[in-house]
Amino acid sequence: MSNPTEPSEGTSGALPEPSPETGGLEPVTRRSASAKRVKGSKAGRDLPAAIAVGLILLALVLTGLFWLPVAFVATVAAFAGIGCWEISRALDHAGVHTPLVPLAVASLSLPFAAYYGGLEALSLAFAASALLVFLWRIFEGPAKSVASVMTGILVLVWVPLLLSFAVLVFNEDKGYLKVTTVLLLVVSNDTFGYLVGVLFGKHPMAPKISPKKSWEGFAGSVGGATIVGILASVFLLGMPWWMGIPLAVATVAASTAGDLAESMVKRELGIKDMSNILPGHGGVMDRLDSVVFAIPVAYVLGIFLMPGVL
Repeated sequence: MSNPTEPSEGTSGALPEPSPETGGLEPVTRRSASAKRVKGSKAGRDLPAAIAVGLILLALVLTGLFWLPVAFVATVAAFAGIGCWEISRALDHAGVHTPLVPLAVASLSLPFAAYYGGLEALSLAFAASALLVFLWRIFEGPAKSVASVMTGILVLVWVPLLLSFAVLVFNEDKGYLKVTTVLLLVVSNDTFGYLVGVLFGKHPMAPKISPKKSWEGFAGSVGGATIVGILASVFLLGMPWWMGIPLAVATVAASTAGDLAESMVKRELGIKDMSNILPGHGGVMDRLDSVVFAIPVAYVLGIFLMPGVL
């Protein structure tokens, strides 16, 4: 989930964006037809389409979380596969070939390994997937093999491995509520960060990577997520209210790091969105950039600070 701590162009408190490097799939300097149609929107995107797609995705995830566990795992695998395809497509355009078939296999196998075998099975599946990336590239040919293998491992870690931690959290007692809590924190991070950033954002957080992201928006993310974290701690997880504070702060920090990481990659490649398959949102990775960092952090936090709770 791309953090809307970055107010869009033309909004109050927006920070100026320098011209990006040329090239890429969807250059920032070129407006798409859909962007022109929603020129007057403060969000800079087709809000009706964005809301509709967001509700559909939310319904899909919640159905798996609360009623069909295998469907949730399959949804994670599908998101991982599409995310790998988006990143591989962007890298291929930049001249770096990424072995997509091994990544597709990993996207399917890692979440189900985590579901049926836990952390140990996930670790073995990851090691086997990394080996498959290496062997696949050897049989494909020597051209830029080192760069291809390295980017393949990077994408393997970034998407299928990190997303599979959602399944590990889901496997725990009341796991569906724990995953729901993390998702609520990510959404509150995005929502409050966007609102505060639009109204008060003046000081850029990382101007060379994401020039519209402001420290004011980050503060809004922390404040809003803390409120949600306290409420979720009491009413969803049944734990002391104060535990929602470190959980919220850690989630916001991880979400922001994930958003900046994807922004850095997109700026390096000279693209605005990873793809345009989700109307009003961009690509799957443009929605999951925060989640893929937040979920593992929540899992680790549960092990070391809140054993038996998260």
